[in-house]
Amino acid sequence: MTQHNDAPNALPTTDPWVDIRPYADSEVADVLARLARDSELLDALTRFRLPRLVRWMPSLARTLASRAIQREVKGVTSVRDFQMRIATYMERMIRTTTEAFEVSGLDKLDPEGAYLFIGNHRDISLDPAFVNYALYKAGRDTVRIAIGDNLLKKPYVTDLMRLNKSFIVPRSARGKRAMLAAYQQLSAYIRHSITEDQHSIWMAQREGRAKNGIDRTDPAIIKMLTMAKRNAERDIMFGEAVAELKLVPVSISYEYDPCDVQKAQELHDLAAQGSYAKSEFEDIRSIVAGITGDKGRVQLRFGTPVGVDMATPDEVAGEIDRQVIGGYRLYPSHYLALEALGEAPELVARKTITRQDRERFKTRLGSVPEALRPYWLLQYANPVKHKAGRLTLK
Repeated sequence: MTQHNDAPNALPTTDPWVDIRPYADSEVADVLARLARDSELLDALTRFRLPRLVRWMPSLARTLASRAIQREVKGVTSVRDFQMRIATYMERMIRTTTEAFEVSGLDKLDPEGAYLFIGNHRDISLDPAFVNYALYKAGRDTVRIAIGDNLLKKPYVTDLMRLNKSFIVPRSARGKRAMLAAYQQLSAYIRHSITEDQHSIWMAQREGRAKNGIDRTDPAIIKMLTMAKRNAERDIMFGEAVAELKLVPVSISYEYDPCDVQKAQELHDLAAQGSYAKSEFEDIRSIVAGITGDKGRVQLRFGTPVGVDMATPDEVAGEIDRQVIGGYRLYPSHYLALEALGEAPELVARKTITRQDRERFKTRLGSVPEALRPYWLLQYANPVKHKAGRLTLK
């Protein structure tokens, strides 16, 4: 696995990104020691793995959890060591929860180059995890991952994410001035990572997951990405600021989404009540469900770098959408959902659907509460219509 010196052992005395960047190798030992003592993490682990013991002997349960953490990370002295431990869990997850994982397009990209991978967003943790696994299997360095601070409400979650090369995207900053400063810092960090550190990045094409199955890039993200270059060089052409980042669209396609019912519930509540109340640990539960749930087949497709000929953020967003939708893999689940809705029958590729596909889909749909079924079906049907140019996007 190529190593581009993810994080230098000797940190600069003035680190402009200390609050948002991934942890450096020199910080790993202290962070792991802190995690082994973190009461909230220990409680979370014991509730999950030792529910009976934690009820009767909570102190012993915490001690056992702490020892388990120490045992698990023994010998981990760098970010790469930590990610190698994760790789074994990824392999097990792919083996037990997917029927196939296919990767295409990566061979067209320079193995030594740093890219800004920007992709559609369906699963909180697995979208970048699959990208990392594809890079790892190809002998390439893993990416730094953009993660919203809304997901980092617990210190131990922040520690775990930053150990896994995540950097923090500010979503909770209040006021225009604070938001502008936060996004200027973020833009500068991303540019530094690509052009100076020569280290690739993954980020989603929009804030939050596409819960209705419609993948669409937010042009505001493109504005943020080019902010640092345009601030540094006022006369720079917009397309040059884009090209410098070597932006590559990435499309991930899941045959089945382990969080599809929860997403349908959110869509239902928004339609019926105008709002959706997220529970306290819902994001964590979504991460666990995504990792452990049945996904069927999964495809990851890397596109080609967006060129210097782009003139506006909207043009860049449009090109990302073109590549993401063009690279999206339609599975029988998508066609069967469209068929169940009774829409656009000419788009249903019936020859690709087996009897087993129908039975599996019927069983899965049967487990969805009646009120949520229209929203559940739309998640799978919309990509078919989007790919065929039949969606009206507002």
